[in-house]
Amino acid sequence: MDFEQITTELADGVMTITLNRPDRLNAFTGTMGEELRAAFDRVDADDDVRAVIVTGAGRGFCAGADLGSGGDTFARREHEDPDSIPRDGGGRLTLRIFECTKPVIAAINGPAVGVGATMTLPMDVRLASESARIGFVFVRRGIVPEACSSWFLPRVVGISRAMEWVATGRVFPASEALEGGMIGMPGACIQQHGRQRWITIGVDGARNSRRIGGVPDWLHGARSGSVSGRTCVGLRGHENPRLCQRKRAVATLRQISICVE
Repeated sequence: MDFEQITTELADGVMTITLNRPDRLNAFTGTMGEELRAAFDRVDADDDVRAVIVTGAGRGFCAGADLGSGGDTFARREHEDPDSIPRDGGGRLTLRIFECTKPVIAAINGPAVGVGATMTLPMDVRLASESARIGFVFVRRGIVPEACSSWFLPRVVGISRAMEWVATGRVFPASEALEGGMIGMPGACIQQHGRQRWITIGVDGARNSRRIGGVPDWLHGARSGSVSGRTCVGLRGHENPRLCQRKRAVATLRQISICVE
C-alpha cells in the first residue's frame, strides 16, 4: 500500500512510521488518520515487525489538526452515514494504537500540539528532543479534548497535572513533560544518539525473540497483574488477555529502555 501523508520503513524488526507533511509541520488530516490506522493494521499482521517508532518529518512532530479549511475543518458529516454516530478521528487512531500488539515508541522531534500530543498518549514509551514543545490546546479552540485524552492523560501524568495542562491550554517545553512523567528520558538523548539508539534497543529484542501468543519468549517473565499502574482491561472495562500479554511485555521493555544511557 502506498501512502500519501506518512512513510513507513522496516529495518531489523523495527517499523518506523513518519508523519510526512513537513511543509505543514505534519498537521493531522483525515487522510493521515486513515493511513496511520492502516499502517498499524500492517504492523500487527507482519510478524517481522517487533517494535514501532512514530516520528515526524522535518522540524516538527505534529502541529495538530490542519486548520487550513477554517470552520469546515471538523465538518465531516458529508462523508458519513447520516444515521451513524459521529466518530472522533483522533480517537479512532488512539484506540488503534492502544490495541497494537507491538511496543510503540513516540520520538517527538519537535512541536506536538493538539492531536499531535494526544496521539502519543497510548504509545508505550515517549521520547522528546530538547526542541520539542507540547500542548493540549483544545480550550483555546473552544473544543473539548479529543482522541480519548481525557482517559489517557490522567493515567500517564496524574489527574492534577492533566487538569492544569488541559484547563490552561498552554504550550510547554519538553523539560516540563519529562518532569511530569509524560516523556520517559531526557530530551538530549534523541539529539545526542538519534533514533538509532532506540532502533538498537528494539533490534536487540527482535533478534533474540520468538513470538508466542503475541509475546516474545524473552519477555515472558513479566507476568504481574498490572503494568505501570494500569490494569490490563480494555476501554469498555472488559479484560483483554491479548492486551494484557502485550502490556506486560512492554513494561519490561520500557524499564530496560529508559535505564539505558
